[in-house]
Amino acid sequence: MSLSDDGKIRALGSVATAWGKGRRESEREPRATALRPNHPSGRQTTAGDKIEAGMSSRAYPRVVVLKGGRSAEREVSLVSGRECAAALRRAGYEVIEIDPGQGPGLAQALEAARPDAVFNALHGRWGEDGCVQGLLELLAIPYTHSGVLGSALAMDKARAKEVFAAHSIPVAAHRVLGRDEAMAAHPLPPPYVVKPVNEGSSVGIYIVEAGANAPARLAPDMPAMVMAEAFAPGRELTVAVMGGRALTVTDIIPTSGWYDYAAKYQDGGSRHQLPAMLPDDVFAACMAHAETAHRALGCRGVSRTDLRWDEPRGIEGLVVLETNTQPGMTPTSLAPEQAAQCGISFEDLVHWMVEDASCLR
Repeated sequence: MSLSDDGKIRALGSVATAWGKGRRESEREPRATALRPNHPSGRQTTAGDKIEAGMSSRAYPRVVVLKGGRSAEREVSLVSGRECAAALRRAGYEVIEIDPGQGPGLAQALEAARPDAVFNALHGRWGEDGCVQGLLELLAIPYTHSGVLGSALAMDKARAKEVFAAHSIPVAAHRVLGRDEAMAAHPLPPPYVVKPVNEGSSVGIYIVEAGANAPARLAPDMPAMVMAEAFAPGRELTVAVMGGRALTVTDIIPTSGWYDYAAKYQDGGSRHQLPAMLPDDVFAACMAHAETAHRALGCRGVSRTDLRWDEPRGIEGLVVLETNTQPGMTPTSLAPEQAAQCGISFEDLVHWMVEDASCLR
């Protein structure tokens, strides 16, 4: 048994209010009709965003949590998987943890575990790019997050930007080229960024500053094809989308330098302001772009879209960087943090994600 698309956002039996707990007490609606906190001004959305109480059953009582894997984001995935497994156990699920980066083949491990569903807590290549999703489709095991196509599109930054542009989502100027070509001459006027086409979490990012005489010297383990992207200055913003609906906007403030891998995952690497203090039109645009990106890529479950905003340029300074189909899943990660701001506990979030699991996503 799996939930239909019409059943999304109704799978949280223990949540009696909708996205409203993040607002000040004086601004809250009565519990039966509480609304989500889209903006610190108190602007709200209504009816379709309400989470209905009443579902406490578990369509998938036996869950495998996939964690670790072989990507550059293995360590973060191990933390996400551990936290999700613990929360699912607290919610009453039977949980089996499997690390595809160790032990026997994943297909054999899954066949031995015989799960009702898989919670995919893998990050990066193989776990986030459609590969594991394809295996789960072949095995006919319902799974969380996005399906094969949505995962593959979002992970390929160049193709994702093509999809974004086709749906009027603003993106920075960019080009895909060979690693050697990127080191031979400036592929774009500085400042610009060089990054792998198919990695996430700021892995393998090189920033070429304005006025630089030479292009970036890339590490030997950089992939053969890379992307050069015009540097987007300004504030780092992100929006989580749950079941097709944006939660809120977070303003990510690195404690030093820029928002790199360390700033994302090390204690004290950044601080988060949510809901972000933004002009109404910029806040609304962030929410709309995230929902459009989620829909256009064919994402399912929970995704997170990252943006940059160059404040002096107003709304014209807003660009979308990428959409993550497997955002970090610790209680303090960005997507769960936004859910908590909206009154959805970590246990309720992972419960919803499992009950939303399916094949053919």
